[in-house]
Amino acid sequence: MKKITQLKSCLIILTYFLVVGGQLFAQQQETSSESTITTKFGIKGGVNFSNLYINSVQNENMKVGVNAGFFVKVPIVRTLSIQPELLYSSKGAKDKYGSSTSILGSGEYRFNLNYVETPVLLVFNVTRNLNLSGGGYAAYLVSANVKDLHNDGTISGVTNLNADNFHRFDYGLVGGVGVDIQRMTLGARYNYGLQNIGQSGSLSGNLTSNSKNSVVTFFIGFAL
Repeated sequence: MKKITQLKSCLIILTYFLVVGGQLFAQQQETSSESTITTKFGIKGGVNFSNLYINSVQNENMKVGVNAGFFVKVPIVRTLSIQPELLYSSKGAKDKYGSSTSILGSGEYRFNLNYVETPVLLVFNVTRNLNLSGGGYAAYLVSANVKDLHNDGTISGVTNLNADNFHRFDYGLVGGVGVDIQRMTLGARYNYGLQNIGQSGSLSGNLTSNSKNSVVTFFIGFAL
């Protein structure tokens, strides 16, 4: 929980600098091509810092992953747009089980959960260059595996888990902030999952309890 709090603090600090930067450099970033509202298509990519909430874990560590894909920004009015996206997103966690006498055993494991994700956001332009976004996402789990990081764990069968052992569909809420610099966008986003990732009554369900995906993303995008 401490690491989650620290990362959220970093997100707040980054948001502050994005807001200040957007205000300071708005005049330099304005271009003649931005004088009218038009639909934008683009590509984007970034880094995920993800985690799972698991009650029986003694220590939780962020898993670093990637996200990449496409977006389209459709203006409704000058200050408001709809932005659907299609992304590949790597999520999960690195978790340490410390009791050899517990039902879950002991060891350090990395949960790798790879999704095709479709966020749909409302994007509000605070200034010409600064925007805030919010909405929801739906995702489909295309692959999954659990790796014993030290090859000394005692959880029987855990490394044999695959995507069929987890819920295939995930969904949740999304919020973020971004700065547009001509055709480039820099931003940060937080995804809050609402679906339990493990199937109830299965080994994956026992390992993950009622845990859900939690992801902080830093990204860069380019309008084509």
